[in-house]
Amino acid sequence: MPALSDVIQALDALWPPERAEQWDAVGLVCGDPSAEVNRVLVAVDPVQAVAAEAVAFNADLLLTHHPLYLRGTTTVAADTFKGRVVHTLIKNDIALHVAHTNADRADPGVSDALAGALGLRVLGPLVPDPDDPEGRRGLGRVCELPEALSLAAFAQHTAASLPATAQGVRAGGDPDMMVRTVAVCGGSGDSLFDTVRAAGVDAYVTADLRHHPASEAREHSLLGLVDAAHWATEWPWCEQAAAQLDAVSERHGWELRTKVSRTVTDPWTAHASSGLHHDYEYSGAPN
Repeated sequence: MPALSDVIQALDALWPPERAEQWDAVGLVCGDPSAEVNRVLVAVDPVQAVAAEAVAFNADLLLTHHPLYLRGTTTVAADTFKGRVVHTLIKNDIALHVAHTNADRADPGVSDALAGALGLRVLGPLVPDPDDPEGRRGLGRVCELPEALSLAAFAQHTAASLPATAQGVRAGGDPDMMVRTVAVCGGSGDSLFDTVRAAGVDAYVTADLRHHPASEAREHSLLGLVDAAHWATEWPWCEQAAAQLDAVSERHGWELRTKVSRTVTDPWTAHASSGLHHDYEYSGAPN
């Protein structure tokens, strides 16, 4: 079995920590680099339910997309929820490693996994990394569908292709507009609207769309919006990351056992459809 330090070296080769955003917190959070690694659990969120799953799996390493500590802290006391996660992992000899924005910008990255889950053909990054001469790395992806679908049908396709969540998938725009080219960004993507419009795509799939940016985007153009749950848009990366780690393990003869967590850690747990009242009228497409 490899040492944790060997596995971390391989993970850093897949998702170099220096490519993370300056505000990010990636890399090893806890764990003894000299410890042996046999089982790895891959998940989106390092929450208590996932830590408990790692214990049940007898994992030696928990690899997550989201950081546990994104900002500084003065305590890892077990009476705080993050401290409880740390205590659970350390007591059970489980290391925690994070690949966040460095995985977003990778080739393949989080948005490649999202595009793959939706059956889209990737044409290139939405925001290319200036230091990538091949033009493959960067945030988001510009893609195309095998054949055009209406926005309503594409939203249904997105909902059917991603893990089920209470939110489901929302769409903004003319339901009958035809969609062939699509920009995707796993996770929160409403800061990229200007870039998405410049790409000239028909629709944009992302998560966490807020009212004002989405409203302004609708007024600017006929861009179709497809808003899924944050966790659901990033979960496909877990399968991609596990497959990448499996390939590394096979290459080195490590015989790692990897598992992708299917614990739904999206914070929303129920959905109630409001319906339209008769005295309200759908605004339709922008003027």
